[in-house]
Amino acid sequence: MKYFITLNNQTIGPMTADQLLAYPVTSDTPVSEDGGEWRPLYTYPVLMELLRNHGRSASINSEISSKKTLCGVLAILVGTLGIQYFVLGKTTGGILTILISLVTCGGWGVITLIQGILMLCMSDDEFKRKYMDSTSSFPLF
Repeated sequence: MKYFITLNNQTIGPMTADQLLAYPVTSDTPVSEDGGEWRPLYTYPVLMELLRNHGRSASINSEISSKKTLCGVLAILVGTLGIQYFVLGKTTGGILTILISLVTCGGWGVITLIQGILMLCMSDDEFKRKYMDSTSSFPLF
């Protein structure tokens, strides 16, 4: 299936549905299927689903990347306070980190320093799997 779109009073196409997402389209962008009748993009369920998923995945990836960076930097700078776990919503891990830091007189900071470096070096997918999607309340490495 080939689509045509109109942007800035200019017709662009033919293109596939995936190629269409490379342009700044909205749900009101005029679309023609195989050169036929022009209708708003929202009247094409397949294109709307692709548009929704495209925006969602970009936003989710950005959120994961920024959370990974924040947690990594926090683990390096103030890891003994467990703030990186609180940011991730793992309260138990944060409290355990504080307790272990107190018991070891701050020696636990070496472990959180290593953890922070590893967080910054890992891929977004690995970070999401290990720290965000994990059922573990105290994920370390």
